[in-house]
Amino acid sequence: MEQIRKSDFYFELPEELIAQDPLEDRAASRLLMLEKGSGRTEHHRFREITDYLRPGDCLVLNNTKVIPARLLGVKEDTGAAVEVLLLKRRESDVWETLVRPGKKLRPGARITFGDGSLRAEVLEIAEEGNRLVRFFYEGIFEEVLDRLGEMPLPPYITHRLQDRDRYQTVYARYEGSAAAPTAGLHFTKELLAQIEEKGVELAYVTLHVGLGTFRPVKADNILEHHMHSEHYEVTREAADKINRAKASGHRVICVGTTSCRTVESAAGKDGALKACCGDTDIFIYPGYRFRVMDCLITNFHLPESTLVMLVCALAGREQVLAAYGEAIRERYRFFSFGDAMFITDDLRRV
Repeated sequence: MEQIRKSDFYFELPEELIAQDPLEDRAASRLLMLEKGSGRTEHHRFREITDYLRPGDCLVLNNTKVIPARLLGVKEDTGAAVEVLLLKRRESDVWETLVRPGKKLRPGARITFGDGSLRAEVLEIAEEGNRLVRFFYEGIFEEVLDRLGEMPLPPYITHRLQDRDRYQTVYARYEGSAAAPTAGLHFTKELLAQIEEKGVELAYVTLHVGLGTFRPVKADNILEHHMHSEHYEVTREAADKINRAKASGHRVICVGTTSCRTVESAAGKDGALKACCGDTDIFIYPGYRFRVMDCLITNFHLPESTLVMLVCALAGREQVLAAYGEAIRERYRFFSFGDAMFITDDLRRV
């Protein structure tokens, strides 16, 4: 069997470079530009990205909305504290969840949240130790969740989020994600308006981000890693915009790895997109041939993660790790609330 070693994607990251809080001004984050052909880099502010977008380009954005998926409750029989993280809705009131502590929450266990207006029963143990949980409540589930739930920040963010909206993109529309498509956090409505004024098409797709995206790769040979599936949708309007850009020789620029995985999942062998929806467990790593995406706007990712592997598939492992090394020396901020990177075909201003 072919081998690609997980350790090939390792780098040392000083802990103090993990961004704990979002910047007050979304577009003030730093932007490292990487020219994928040459490996050359430049350093900018994110709002300067308009200088590097061309009329006719198509910017693909993931308009999923993060739900306050983290619920803190107690076991009804013992009063022990438990945490339930909503991952995926299976049917109306049954969710696949991640629970802590798992050993205490066997099938039949009952949990009460907050003021008791939300209760749950563990139905069964699913794949990877996740739990299927049925919820009981009065009224509308989303309203109860909005009142009792917290934003499911990644474990490396230890600060409390003061404003829930800062873990949403300004164009978030369809609820369903357990994590934000964080490359989109740098855009403001004003910046998107400037980008459109320049003649760049905005195509919105939806991929509901599950925590599988962030699960560590445990296999030494990454080809043995199994990705969890996530639900996506590409509308006719988005497919038409992306296909038009490709057909006329313009670039398709994905905002974030989730937008990339969506268009690459929805593309036929000829690279054409169809309006469709479904579940994808696509795993993109070096050697992958991109059918749709030309360039990528993304954050800086964890060592040995599937996300950094995707970035390496686009720009080459050595070039990406060299750029990450430069970002560390220049004290860039990493991960969800951190700075951004634009992997492009050309560093010239337009």
